[in-house]
Amino acid sequence: MNSLNFNDVTLKFGGITALNNVSFEVKPKSLYAIIGPNGAGKTSIFNCVSGIYRPTQGSVTYGDNDIKELRPDQVAELGIARTFQNIELFENMTVLDNILIGAHRHLEYGAISSLFFSKKARKSELEAREIAEEIIDFLEIEQFRYSYILSLPYGVQKRVEIGRALALNPDVLLLDEPAAGMNNEETEDIARFIIDIHEEMGKTVILVDHDMNMVMDIAEEVMVLNFGEKLAEGTPAEIVKDSKVIEAYLGVS
Repeated sequence: MNSLNFNDVTLKFGGITALNNVSFEVKPKSLYAIIGPNGAGKTSIFNCVSGIYRPTQGSVTYGDNDIKELRPDQVAELGIARTFQNIELFENMTVLDNILIGAHRHLEYGAISSLFFSKKARKSELEAREIAEEIIDFLEIEQFRYSYILSLPYGVQKRVEIGRALALNPDVLLLDEPAAGMNNEETEDIARFIIDIHEEMGKTVILVDHDMNMVMDIAEEVMVLNFGEKLAEGTPAEIVKDSKVIEAYLGVS
């Protein structure tokens, strides 16, 4: 596993600066959180890491790999997967089928093998199914295995999206507001799963969320963004006492 480095990254859209000279490092097997007000640039960081956006300046590296110019599928091949702020599942497919889509990176057969459903194709499909079933059990969504996404509660859909990302067997998992729109019970469940993904699976987790209680409870290190600039970085205990962070979130009298 490698460190993910954001080095002096600036991202501009015409006259709008979404990120301004932002740098940080996420070490292997850490649980790192990025927080900030709406429009601070949190999702823009994820988009730069996952290959959706290309920084105007600076570099994004994962180990020895410069991922600034890579396509999203090439970034996934390096072992980086993500979820989205707005759920991006296939609504007319089942939970199992959505998670199997995430396992496509592990399939090792071509068009001819697929056409004749060869022994190699059958073996790969069986392995993908085993991966999907393990994730379904891990996320405690067994009862929804054959349910269509559009019929599921919002909180379950969020778990399925995490499951699809896990099916790629990534080293780094980017979670974009996994608890958004959830009630307290659902938020506690998601927090528990995030901790288990980090501790039991040994994944590097980078988390963006607005639920400050959850972030401060589970994160090992926190970076604060404000208007596209890095405002502070440190442990949760340090961040909650930082005067610049308090001013950005609460204002001053």
